[in-house]
Amino acid sequence: MIQIRIHGRGGQGVVTAAELIAIAAFKNGQQAQAFPSFGVERTGAPIESYVRLDDRPIIAREQIYRPDILIIQDASLLDSVDVAKGADKKTMVIINSGKNKADLKINLPQANLHAIDATKIAMEIIGKNIVNTVILGAFAKATGIISLESLKFAIAEKFSGRPDLIAKNIKAIERAYEN
Repeated sequence: MIQIRIHGRGGQGVVTAAELIAIAAFKNGQQAQAFPSFGVERTGAPIESYVRLDDRPIIAREQIYRPDILIIQDASLLDSVDVAKGADKKTMVIINSGKNKADLKINLPQANLHAIDATKIAMEIIGKNIVNTVILGAFAKATGIISLESLKFAIAEKFSGRPDLIAKNIKAIERAYEN
């Protein structure tokens, strides 16, 4: 089983990111589970969402305490939230940051750390600082767990009826995938 924990802030599409991974994985023939963890938080408050992927039915329902992959949509969380809790040297980290990965203050080995300036791509293509789909393009490339095609499918399904949004998000994930 692959366990993914996504960190971000309310309003950044953290829950949608988890759903998109699950849809894409399901399209690839995997079992998938996606769910959020938040209470009365408001826009801008730290939140988490979780994804489990497996070839067999997934029975576990608890939060993810030992992630195989961390996706961090907002690098400012590094100063206020222990995003690395439960992670180890094998945990892959994909983080939205324009900084060099050696300059990021995360308590994990640098070998499995992938930084992408998803904010820059989102602003250029989508016109808003909503990086969830952008960072998933980097996730698809770095992990190979979901294909770019299945991610495009997931975006088209999730945002059906909004062709402009679909086109922008697909262009953004392609750019992130190429980078």
